[in-house]
Amino acid sequence: MEDAAVEEAEVSGAGEFAPALVAAHPLGNSVAVAVGPELRVFDLKGGCAVSLSDDSGGCSHSDAIRAISFSADGALFASAGDDKLVKIWKTDSWRCIQTITSEKRVSAVAISKDGLYVTFADKFGVIWLVTVGEHGGGQVSSDNKPVSLYGHYCSIITSMKFSPDGRFIATADRDFKIRVTSFPKNPIKGAPEIQSFCLGHTEFVSSIAFTSHSGGSSFLLSGGGDSSVRLWDYITGCLLDTYEVKDKVGEQPNETEDSNLAIADLCLTNDDSLVAVAIQSLNGIMLLACDLVAKKLSFLKVITTEKSYIPTSLAYSSSADLLWTVMGASNMPNQAASQLLTRVRIIPRSQKDLSADPAVLEDSEVPHGEKLLLALQGSLDASKQEEVLAAVLAALRVSMHKMLVKKNYSEERREQRKRGRNDKKIKK
Repeated sequence: MEDAAVEEAEVSGAGEFAPALVAAHPLGNSVAVAVGPELRVFDLKGGCAVSLSDDSGGCSHSDAIRAISFSADGALFASAGDDKLVKIWKTDSWRCIQTITSEKRVSAVAISKDGLYVTFADKFGVIWLVTVGEHGGGQVSSDNKPVSLYGHYCSIITSMKFSPDGRFIATADRDFKIRVTSFPKNPIKGAPEIQSFCLGHTEFVSSIAFTSHSGGSSFLLSGGGDSSVRLWDYITGCLLDTYEVKDKVGEQPNETEDSNLAIADLCLTNDDSLVAVAIQSLNGIMLLACDLVAKKLSFLKVITTEKSYIPTSLAYSSSADLLWTVMGASNMPNQAASQLLTRVRIIPRSQKDLSADPAVLEDSEVPHGEKLLLALQGSLDASKQEEVLAAVLAALRVSMHKMLVKKNYSEERREQRKRGRNDKKIKK
């Protein structure tokens, strides 16, 4: 029944299932949640919800946001998605300073370490670059067209990250591969060169993350639809270790019969010692110990949540040692705008004792309490949340994996999809 609903949504022209996303400011100033076309930001320093403003002359997001990212210093934030818009925000005022229109839907976005460039990937696997366009006096640049950087042609980019030193950009796709590319000092004129391919996943790669404190070494983590988390030397493309999450998830009580254990997201703690992993069928978070000296990943624990909660996105706030998790989705059959609700759960980390069992914070223990939860979740009504998130949970079990697996369609179905597509080239 759930499969049929998803199929019906695709044929009728509704967008594909879009998981809710969360991102934490690197200095702990704010946290952002995206669900559908809505971007919700909470100022953790001021203790209040943020009102977004737009000085770019562009439109607000009108379709599902697929990617969000802070810059390394937290000064900039980028959002992008199915409406083909890439919006760049200054986080001191949370005003949009630039809106770029892509010819195709956007699946990933990242900001260079120096904050001078934003890269984004369209659904055909082409990576585009645009210069962050505020000039003297805070004026917004008017003519700043994106330029093509390189491509994973005809393969959807699922994750894109800059290395901590800014020298490389890593891109992962649904065709099992990770490409690491040198990022030229002048990318508008310079030619990016392939540094390595990290090959080993046997299904789509859903998430990648660079280590940040590796003492001159070069490590990258990845997770994918093959239920594995992998550790790489990204300079050589050498696979250093693999951890199969099914070895431990199978021991966890779970009411669902869904046996797919695709990695939905992963993130590292600030000291690179822990990897938090969100898994499609797991009610909670798996923690892996990451030993970069031994080049080894090992199981640490599973932090369980309520049975109705499967995180769709993770973010780590180093300043407060908090792991932010969110569950939610948009583009589901018969979903109204008023049903764009999310659930946020926060897990504190004890630096003193990694063997201690961290617990999910109760709503009353969350920083800034109900104000934060209302701003990020969209509602504090428990019964309303339960009803909406039950539908999200059902969609997660059938859609999270299908979202990135290549589909084989009949000729008739191909024609149906062509007639309903919204990614045709924009006429100037």
